[in-house]
Amino acid sequence: MAIHAIGDVQGCYDELARLLVALRFDPSADQLWFTGDLVNRGPRSLEVLRLVKSLGEAAVVVLGNHDLHLLAYGLAGHRRLRDRDLRALLDAPDGGELLDWLRHRPLLHHREDLGTLLVHAGIAPAWSIAQALHYAHEVEQVLRGTEHIAFLADMYGDEPGRWSADLEGMPRLRFITNCLTRMRYCSPDGRLDFADNGPPGSQAPGLIPWFEATGRVAAATRIVFGHWSALGLLQRPGLLGIDTGCVWGRTLTAARIDGPPDFTSIPCHDCRPVS
Repeated sequence: MAIHAIGDVQGCYDELARLLVALRFDPSADQLWFTGDLVNRGPRSLEVLRLVKSLGEAAVVVLGNHDLHLLAYGLAGHRRLRDRDLRALLDAPDGGELLDWLRHRPLLHHREDLGTLLVHAGIAPAWSIAQALHYAHEVEQVLRGTEHIAFLADMYGDEPGRWSADLEGMPRLRFITNCLTRMRYCSPDGRLDFADNGPPGSQAPGLIPWFEATGRVAAATRIVFGHWSALGLLQRPGLLGIDTGCVWGRTLTAARIDGPPDFTSIPCHDCRPVS
């Protein structure tokens, strides 16, 4: 059995199919961990969701911000959807079934025996793994329950920017969601910043990558994440960033994580539609 983590696919179905061939992926024996953002920007989001859903327990998916955006439009009627490919997905005969499957995906996946946590963006520097899993579960319960439409309609926004255990209601859920699916930079005291998305060194003074925060509580656990295409492939002790910018014309990357990391990358064309 092999376990491979795969970076942000974002609707690039052809590249994903080629990557699975290169991995010699066997769904009866192997497992794929997806860092989220299965959809949006690329041309074949519908086919990506169909393929990953068809893999059943051979695929582990955590939600990314683009996945949540699709759910917000498809289920809560959010008005900011420009991607024609996503509209085609919603109009597909199995579109509703795919959305229902997607909203039941977790925000975090943890394998204690591998010492590894899968997340789309990252976890707050002040959180332990147990706390992160607990907070993620709070959002997952809402997404899977009867209040999911109200949550999706109100999840957008950058505030609150700093975590407090005293947060309640939608501000609490919004911070957890932003942290797990949107975070790149923060201030040394843990306030999230969403204005900068370039590589480290390009950010405004006083900001640091979330994983460089002093005293990061979960540093002993390997965190596998995507979301940050400008960061590219990042391999450090306890960190594996694998969003290598497929939709931007770079590569789609898989990393074997049930042993010493072994990387497989597929070159990609720029998948974004011409405006």
